[in-house]
Amino acid sequence: MRRVIRAALALLLVVIMTTAPEDVGAFKDNDFKKCTDSAFCKRLRGQKGEVYEVQPSSVKIDGSQLTASLVNEANQATFQLALTAYKGTVRLNVNEAPDKNRFQVPSVLQPTLPKQEVAWGKQTKQSGSIALSLSDSVSVTLAFKPFALHVTVDGKPAIDFNGNQMFAFEHLREKKEGDPEGWWEETFKSHADSKPKGPEAISFDLSFPGTSHVYGLPEHATGLSLKPTTGVEGEQHEPYRLYNLDVFEYLAESNFGLYGAVPVMQAHRAGLSVGAFWLNAAEMYVDVSKPAGGVSTQWIAESGVLDLFLMVGPTPGAVAAQYAAITGGTAMPQLFSLGYHQCRWNYNDEADTLAVDAGFDEHDIPYDVIWLDIEHTDGKRYLTWDSKAFPHPEAMQDNIASRGRKIVTIVDPHIKRDANYPVFKTAEDKGYYVKDKDGKDYDGWCWPGSSSYLDVVNPQVREWWSTNFLPGHYPGATKHLYVWNDMNEPSVFNGPEITFPKDLVHHGGVEHRDVHNVFGKLYHEATAAGLVARGAKEYAPHGDRAFVLSRAFFAGTQTVGPIWTGDNTADWDHLAVSVPMVLTINLAGIAFSGADVGGFFGNPDAELITRWYQLGAYYPFFRGHAHLETARREPWLFGEPTTTRIRNAIRGRYALLPYIYTLFRHAHLTGQPVWRPLWFEFPEAEEAFATEDQFLLGRGVLVAPVLQQGASTRSLLLPAPATWYHAKTGASVAAGKHEVAVTMEDIPSYLRGGHIVPRRERARRSTAAMHTDPITLVVALDSNGAADGELFLDDGSSFAYEKGAFLHRRFRYKDGVLISTAYEGAGSEVAASGDAFKTEVKVERIVVLGLPGGPKGWQVAVVGGSALEAASDAAGHALVVKQPALAVAADWSVQLTPAAATA
Repeated sequence: MRRVIRAALALLLVVIMTTAPEDVGAFKDNDFKKCTDSAFCKRLRGQKGEVYEVQPSSVKIDGSQLTASLVNEANQATFQLALTAYKGTVRLNVNEAPDKNRFQVPSVLQPTLPKQEVAWGKQTKQSGSIALSLSDSVSVTLAFKPFALHVTVDGKPAIDFNGNQMFAFEHLREKKEGDPEGWWEETFKSHADSKPKGPEAISFDLSFPGTSHVYGLPEHATGLSLKPTTGVEGEQHEPYRLYNLDVFEYLAESNFGLYGAVPVMQAHRAGLSVGAFWLNAAEMYVDVSKPAGGVSTQWIAESGVLDLFLMVGPTPGAVAAQYAAITGGTAMPQLFSLGYHQCRWNYNDEADTLAVDAGFDEHDIPYDVIWLDIEHTDGKRYLTWDSKAFPHPEAMQDNIASRGRKIVTIVDPHIKRDANYPVFKTAEDKGYYVKDKDGKDYDGWCWPGSSSYLDVVNPQVREWWSTNFLPGHYPGATKHLYVWNDMNEPSVFNGPEITFPKDLVHHGGVEHRDVHNVFGKLYHEATAAGLVARGAKEYAPHGDRAFVLSRAFFAGTQTVGPIWTGDNTADWDHLAVSVPMVLTINLAGIAFSGADVGGFFGNPDAELITRWYQLGAYYPFFRGHAHLETARREPWLFGEPTTTRIRNAIRGRYALLPYIYTLFRHAHLTGQPVWRPLWFEFPEAEEAFATEDQFLLGRGVLVAPVLQQGASTRSLLLPAPATWYHAKTGASVAAGKHEVAVTMEDIPSYLRGGHIVPRRERARRSTAAMHTDPITLVVALDSNGAADGELFLDDGSSFAYEKGAFLHRRFRYKDGVLISTAYEGAGSEVAASGDAFKTEVKVERIVVLGLPGGPKGWQVAVVGGSALEAASDAAGHALVVKQPALAVAADWSVQLTPAAATA
């Protein structure tokens, strides 16, 4: 079977190579554009713009909005400026006046955003500017000539717009004889871009005074703190590019743009975090420079409008919440999707798939989802099955589901051009495909060969696509099946840079250049809507949350589903860079993300695969995946002791699921990242600002993965002023820099004092088997002898939580008393007014770290009730309260009394 697959693949690639100038093999940077290859970037990079003036007499303020006319003095082009005040955010919008129908990105801004508007406060108008108060601590000054914007927080400069006068807004115009080269046509390799609208780029500069570090702009395989791109030499001199592309075997250190693009940046200094988000889906380049006095950046996009959101913090968490108010929080995931996923290109047939499923049980390794790549289909016709390899797909899914597990199939956006393929024919008849510049259905090459692509910019097309997932519309699919959208940048093997030509035409006459970076998000969104619609029928009355993995992403993708970092390689560099990549993606609002464990390309040895599972067990999205030509690498195939080490890592993930699921509740409500850089929680710790080889899982768990081959020690930072405990032993560890010994058994992880971590300790085969398991509370005390934590529980799958059917508890330890009460923070008002969620889950153990004088001799009793069994653990670091049998849904208090007080 494998020989047949390889032969077919080889034949397909031969055909593609004869029609496409680009090599779709290993990464070659000359297959992709640099700034000098993009006419708009070449002409605007580093250039001061012409002088733009706000017309003072045009300035009007009405509640939350300031409007004014903006004029380019050189050519008298006129623009409309709007400055809108929101809670913690300033929105600057500039568009041509009168409106010339320049593209504005749909389906990103939250419908609740207008509710965040606040009236401008104190207004001070002078001859050359107007100062506005956003809040008691935030002031915004609009300078008239040259046009600029200055934001201060607590009286100190925070953000400067156009301070370096790089603002440029190329107005739409008629073509004239003698227009500069690159305005109306440009070529890259053999591909010509007709550019019928001419030059329409936008540039501006943003500076962050007093700041040395900026973060964000995913997706790039590079460090957490963005390195300067001006004033340096070599490859690093390229600006950060944001342009979704299918990058085969990407480099582990490069400014080159990958599969996703989120034009959001966070700047941080001791005492202040701020952010900037440009809602623009066109190709974009961002330069970073670090002169004395702060970080300066230049942003350049090929088309669209200026729709810039400045988030004023002042804390990292506040910036995350402000960005979530704009683009949305993370979609609440199904609990199964937080378990382990097993994938490869490809499991050969039903017998192979079921054998892998059985292998996990045979080796006592938990997992939740098995995945099928493109070979499961009938000739790469998505929403079909290879009838020889998968003759009974429903029975196979039911078999897997009988053990509480799910299956995922791949559904890519390229649709095989075959009149006998119902999906293709129906969309063709309805006129639902993207058009070329001449008005014909675009024909591009991908895995099936000649392919058409749905125009998901059209809401009607998205609605139709979603119906393909309704019961009975996807033959062979059951309610246990979920979906993977790959190749949705989109990937086109014979296209420029392996993607769409920019002059393709979408719904409403919109050029692809305007929508490129949001295309994959719209396809992802339509697929997820289909699964939600299916769930409404299969799981009435409360439905079923979608699970759809996407490779391409944009701002707002977090409201749809998870993503991963794409086609990485089985080497130590890719293992290491996955940490800053996932951290950066989390800072950009997309909490549900991860990297392929083990690397997609190549064959990891036992040491590398072990270290990757040990790290991957903490990824928000945890999946092992591998290329068609790699050796099989299911967790048990490396033999002992590797199998045991991988088993322990995966089991460790499942034990942490109550904590992780609670973190996702906060990502859903307020946009707080699941993975956090150290500075996010320790914003004054300057030594942590550039740390990128450690991370915090939520607020309470610090992880320092082993990222170097053969390592016997690793250095790490435990930021002050926190108290820290070794997660495995419970031993107290001083804050500061450490060189710690490491073994192959695990990676260093620590509990932060002041936090309570809920766990489920019983080993199970899947999340479904854990549903009623009891909870262990690990109470790590801070230097004041206090700790705080939460637990969120619901049915783990439906939308009933939106009507209050959930349990959200808060646990607090202070002055020797551990108290359980209802959580009263964000979202609690829904629980108070909605349906009840009933559970019999109990607390079976309480583990307390950091008790004064040690854990021996303490007496424990339920307040108003009986004494509880408690004793020191064997290592003498923790007091363990056994079988308190306390209901997690109930209010209760447990009193801890030291031996001296009871003598």
